[in-house]
Amino acid sequence: MSTENAKRERLVVIGADATGMSAASQARRLQGPADLEIIAFERGNFTSYSACGIPYWVGGQVTERDALIARTPEEHRARDIDLRTRTEVTEIDVAGRRVRSRELDGGGESWTSYDRLVIATGARPVRPELPGIDAPGVHGVQTLDDGQALLDTLRATEGRRAVVVGAGYIGVEMAEALINRGYEVTVVNRGAEPMSTLDADMGRLVHEAMTGMGITMVDDAEVTKILTGDDGRARAVATENAEFPADVVVLGIGVRPETTLARAAGLPLGASGGLLTDRAMRVRGYEDIWAGGDCVEVLDLVSGAERHIALGTHANKHGQVIGSNVGGGYATFPGVVGTAVSKVCDLEIARTGLREKDARRAGLQYVTVTIESTSRAGYYPGAAMMTVKMLAERRTGRLLGVQIVGREGAAKRVDVAAVALTAGMTVEQMTALDLGYAPPFSPVWDPVLVAARKAVRALTSNSSDASS
Repeated sequence: MSTENAKRERLVVIGADATGMSAASQARRLQGPADLEIIAFERGNFTSYSACGIPYWVGGQVTERDALIARTPEEHRARDIDLRTRTEVTEIDVAGRRVRSRELDGGGESWTSYDRLVIATGARPVRPELPGIDAPGVHGVQTLDDGQALLDTLRATEGRRAVVVGAGYIGVEMAEALINRGYEVTVVNRGAEPMSTLDADMGRLVHEAMTGMGITMVDDAEVTKILTGDDGRARAVATENAEFPADVVVLGIGVRPETTLARAAGLPLGASGGLLTDRAMRVRGYEDIWAGGDCVEVLDLVSGAERHIALGTHANKHGQVIGSNVGGGYATFPGVVGTAVSKVCDLEIARTGLREKDARRAGLQYVTVTIESTSRAGYYPGAAMMTVKMLAERRTGRLLGVQIVGREGAAKRVDVAAVALTAGMTVEQMTALDLGYAPPFSPVWDPVLVAARKAVRALTSNSSDASS
């Protein structure tokens, strides 16, 4: 059939950040406008930006908002993508192969048909239904618009007391941002220790370090309300036992998959509420619908379970895979091992693979070891301490997970463990890894390999710091 007689198909994309526009751009590279029409809907003002960079923009390390934007709406449109910002999709009609959208400024509604659909609706911040949660001065931090609103509040507020609710990645990063802005910071955390993505013993190290930075840490505390003043603005955060004065409140409680549209359309969701896809990122059971990014669940290569992980690295990869498949090529996303890094001031935090409770939930028996080492040769100037915790499976010796807390040079060492996990290596195999060495960069035995050696001994002696 000639190109002139072939039907031009239409790709509709819901969400124009990492996954959505990576998919649209990759599909456009493979198919031109004569073969594929691309329409993308975005309810916000910005596209293709780094949400992970928002805390550093708020904290002042990144001085300009636009530095976080990889590609503007105008740049996407110049590539023959019909990008409609400030337009929210309100319904997916799977049987009719169409979506309903509403213009946020004008209010007009319309239906748009599709031949192929990409759902990239991301995640929504957890915002508990508490008295005062919507008061002026209370901010979530998920989008560039959120970041701008928080900055506007910080610049207009005379007081210098801030309370961060939650002590996960967002919470600790926002604590750093506010410290850099000259605020007195209190972090209220419902968990026993900050950073629930770590085991409690490693989270304790984070707690101690943050306290040493002058941050007031309040653990095992459930927020019950946001107290407001006569002007209606937030003035304090209340728990069952105390009140913490606040001129600004930042919510860092975490995120959940934004799958409201998908659920209403009857698409398959997993235990965490994320969309379920196959290796090609196609929604299971639907040949013409793909999904990726923070709204999906992905395969954990270590445990074999499906899990929700909201990270820009995965979102961009999902978009590339989807765009290749939508555009007539072929690509797959194999899964993840759960690698993440963060920092609060000069403290670096990293993890990959399973925590102890993850291993128990997966029915795995394991040993754990914990070591302390330095980032460089001990005699070389600037050597900094770090703590490395490693989990290995009993009998097989397979690496199950690594957590690292330390100063400069600690966090990115987790990448060695991430590669080992992906390759299914044993801790004994890891001890022979040919890693780079020179005194300015590492001790003769890299800290990760020191932990691997100790894990081998624990497996051999059938004893360890902790086991299950």
